[in-house]
Amino acid sequence: MLLSGSDILIRTLIEQECDVVFGYPGGQILNVYDSLYKYSDEITHILTAHEQGAAHAADGYARTTGKVGVVISTSGPGATNLVTGIATAYLDSIPMVAICGNVPTSQIGTDSFQEIDITGVTLPITKHNYFVGDVKDLADTVRQAFKLAKSGRPGPVLIDVPKDVQIAMCEYESKGPVECFEKAAAKDVRIEAAAESINLAKRPYIYIGGGVLASNAQTEVLELAEKIDAPIGCSMMALSAIPTDHPRFLGMQGMHGHYASSMAMHKSDLIISLGTRFNDRVTGNRLKFATNAKIVHIDIDGSELSKTVNSVHGLRGDIKLTLQKLIPLLDKAERTEWNDKIAVLRQQEEEYSDNREGLTPKNVVCTVNEFLGENTAVATDVGQHQMWSAQNLYFRKSRRFVSSGGLGTMGFGLGAAIGAYFGTKEKSVLITGDGSFGMCLNELATAVSYKVPVVVLIMNNGVLGMVRQWQTLFFDKHYSNSIIDRKTDFVELARAFGADGDKVTNLTELKNVLAKAFESDMPYVIDCYIDKDEFVLPMLPPGGSMDDIIVKAGD
Repeated sequence: MLLSGSDILIRTLIEQECDVVFGYPGGQILNVYDSLYKYSDEITHILTAHEQGAAHAADGYARTTGKVGVVISTSGPGATNLVTGIATAYLDSIPMVAICGNVPTSQIGTDSFQEIDITGVTLPITKHNYFVGDVKDLADTVRQAFKLAKSGRPGPVLIDVPKDVQIAMCEYESKGPVECFEKAAAKDVRIEAAAESINLAKRPYIYIGGGVLASNAQTEVLELAEKIDAPIGCSMMALSAIPTDHPRFLGMQGMHGHYASSMAMHKSDLIISLGTRFNDRVTGNRLKFATNAKIVHIDIDGSELSKTVNSVHGLRGDIKLTLQKLIPLLDKAERTEWNDKIAVLRQQEEEYSDNREGLTPKNVVCTVNEFLGENTAVATDVGQHQMWSAQNLYFRKSRRFVSSGGLGTMGFGLGAAIGAYFGTKEKSVLITGDGSFGMCLNELATAVSYKVPVVVLIMNNGVLGMVRQWQTLFFDKHYSNSIIDRKTDFVELARAFGADGDKVTNLTELKNVLAKAFESDMPYVIDCYIDKDEFVLPMLPPGGSMDDIIVKAGD
């Protein structure tokens, strides 16, 4: 059938089973928005308050569903406003397609109104990007973008569509949704060599990252742990991949990870790393990282193998398929001595834990746990509240923790929580701080307009908490520009947006207000006051190793 470029774009999105897009219109994308109007019974558009919020919403949708998130913007500032959201998705390997309008091809390079070379701007933060100069290429470009975004190591792909290409007419033939590129296991010889080392290990530790979720390898991870009688730890990106209460799960490892998980990795003689990057928040001082352990590293992205730490066995391949070949080669083992040591580490962690009464950060998050359903997605912003959430949230279902890991994007949370709602079709939760929330709180307008029942819990301490913690520990308490102490009344602000809210100053109030918030079918903002000098512990000092771990204030 003969269609305009804008119609072809939207028809191809529908063809790729895209049911919702997030975005903001403008002059150079108006033809696409006219097509969205035309096909509104087949695809839903969510109008956000800002393009950055739209990008984070597409990201949150992708994280909770495993599908490709789609964001649309106009040219110029509309496109550049997507950059932080695209970079956030890129650093966390989240499948996203960003579609931008641009000036007509005849005006490209003339510095015309709202022209920007967005493909050049986003080249370092996308898997690939496309400038569509001919309407005949448009449908296949969209299909290629979807295929690339969700194949191998997932990530964002950008499509730049000039206005004249949106207007031009072309024959369109519908096709089915694209499949990922064919997946493959690592080479048999490498799997066999890794199996020999695993069978010889006395203290194996399984370390999982976001790649396990991307590969849907959760079942195989648990089978591996049972076969070799090993504990499981994770990076922040893998939280919710394994149920929190699973007896083999030690929780998040790293700079602010669980003591037992971090120390078990440190004391292991073999680390089986699955879809992780070994960044600085994991290793601390790389020269002192797990010095007595061999590393078996399985990853779909071969560039990650031995990039930051040396792997004795680097296996490039899909995690699920590789584990399916590896597990039959492993001896069934009972490692009683190792498990006894793990039990001691768990006990030490309990002794170090913050068990104070009152409105402590841990108690706040644990109180939230009482209200979470199995399918409830919890988003966070970035800072102390993110780490308290990562340490204490309770998950029973995969893809229910939504947080910016690699880029550490303050302001990510509200847009992501909105996207998570559209992904799960259920109430979502945002745990944030007053600093992070202040960056993108305009998306409350989006939540109210679409009746998104998001519960926003602000852990309000009047400061940039993580910055203050570092200034306290390492900068002689020079609190340079980390004291916010703004006069903003978040509850009144929420009501001005059309949401509801309450302030809480103790645990009893928090429980009562959470009950009201979870019953509400509208956004609900809870302003929860905590002390400005609360610390996130444990903590690795910068440049330190697990031997330097701080487990109590004053250490």
